[in-house]
Amino acid sequence: MANKTIFASKQQAKPKTIEYNEAGGRAYTLKSRAALAQLTATGTLNQTFYQNAQVQLDHILNLALEVEPAFVAKTAIYARQKAQMKDTPVVLLALLSELDTDLFKQIFPLIIDNGKQLRNFVQIMRSGMIGRKSLGSLPKRMVNEWILSTSAQQLLAANIGNSPSLADVLKMTHPKPKTVEQDAFFAYVLGKEYQFEQLPAQVQALEKFRSGVSTELPKVPMQLLTHLNLTTQQWAEIACHGSWQMLRMNLNTFLRHDVFKIKGMTKIIADKLMDEQAIKKSRVFPYQLMMAWSALAEGMPPEIAKALKFAVQCSISNVPKLQGNVVIAIDVSGSMSSSITGYRQGATSQLRCVDVAALFASAFKYVNPNIRLMAFDTEVRQLSNLSKVQEYLKRKNLMKQPNLEIDIFALAKKFANMCGGGTDCSKPLALLVKENAKVDMVIYFSDNESWADQIPRAHRQTGMMHYWKQLKQLNPDAKLVCVDLQPYATTQLPEQKDVMNIGGFSDNVFKLIESFANNEMHVNHWISEIENIDLTQIQSHVS
Repeated sequence: MANKTIFASKQQAKPKTIEYNEAGGRAYTLKSRAALAQLTATGTLNQTFYQNAQVQLDHILNLALEVEPAFVAKTAIYARQKAQMKDTPVVLLALLSELDTDLFKQIFPLIIDNGKQLRNFVQIMRSGMIGRKSLGSLPKRMVNEWILSTSAQQLLAANIGNSPSLADVLKMTHPKPKTVEQDAFFAYVLGKEYQFEQLPAQVQALEKFRSGVSTELPKVPMQLLTHLNLTTQQWAEIACHGSWQMLRMNLNTFLRHDVFKIKGMTKIIADKLMDEQAIKKSRVFPYQLMMAWSALAEGMPPEIAKALKFAVQCSISNVPKLQGNVVIAIDVSGSMSSSITGYRQGATSQLRCVDVAALFASAFKYVNPNIRLMAFDTEVRQLSNLSKVQEYLKRKNLMKQPNLEIDIFALAKKFANMCGGGTDCSKPLALLVKENAKVDMVIYFSDNESWADQIPRAHRQTGMMHYWKQLKQLNPDAKLVCVDLQPYATTQLPEQKDVMNIGGFSDNVFKLIESFANNEMHVNHWISEIENIDLTQIQSHVS
């Protein structure tokens, strides 16, 4: 059960200087705002390597009560619009329905931007997560406003899925249709009587096709058609008319139904996958493209794999060019084998944290060939394979031409294959100190769960802090960025002028690192990005 006493107290808990993380290692507790942002930008409310979903949820709710409602609203907007998260921003929106109704109305359209998000919101409101099991009058009104103002195409898409289904939502909220078409569609969804000719055109086409009255394939979401006995040509039509995301997710399905055997279809699908505007509009994660590439079935035309590699280059088009001596540390310890979106029965991503970390690092290497990459667990791992890659790049004269195609997926896989062992995040810094290295920036991609450092307990600091201080003596202007890929609320170095902690795995991470490198961020670094969201510019859809 969710914590139903969360509204009992809003007392601020002052974090201690040094505590322990979920792995039992020494760590610094993030302040309330940073912790809320971290959990919201990385949490999927699924089980992670060290933490279950209920702990994540309770932690998010309690942290949200330690900050002002305006920051809760801004965090929800950031998580949905920039970090591209689904569930956690809806949780914060639901909480705002109790904390600040004006803010709730303001940000509702920004968080509930499709039918699935609407159903997520209703599910969370009725689950007891925020201490109630009913929608309440204002949330009900907002749900109805969304339903009555959205298009027939969006409503048809919203009619896919359960727990709750769109029919369940309609039964809970009882929206009053504004048009004859809406009235007929609601009756259709609820299984009541309706006049066929009053249904939206897409629904009429779908029902005619289902009944055999028409052989013309309706332009509706693919999920409404896949259970039907379709021909190869009809599957090809689905591929031609489907969204970019649908295409990316169903390449193997099209292969099984012989779509690529139809003359010209391989080029059509490859061209759609390489549509730069569609890639940006889809808000695809770079790791999702890697997942699609790694899951390609045997027999897939090579043009499709090449198209996915092009798409990933587009999805990381905002990777910054960094000046000076830059080191990227990639955590390849055992806990990084955890799914990037956590574990949930029937919905666990095949991509692990280490895959995402390696992909980010490889993307930086693609744009900045002179970056030094360091994989670590309890030691800095030898990168013999990487040296061969660098030799190849030099031989092909690609080191000076980073815009030419480099196999980012293959480079990332070399790091991901090293996964295993304990975690000592201080090792890359310790090696740099030992080498008296000249360093301008160090970037970590990790789950931040360091526990195996050898710094004496009496020092009352983490191993990373110990060696960072030493590295700063050698390089006074050096900066450190710690990118945390998992929803934990501790860090190995607290926020300070030369240290930024970021949570997330969308391409917005690249923009934040670039701003920090160029001295464009405020003292609070990442949190300032959230605080700078201007709520006064958000127009509510409700009068």
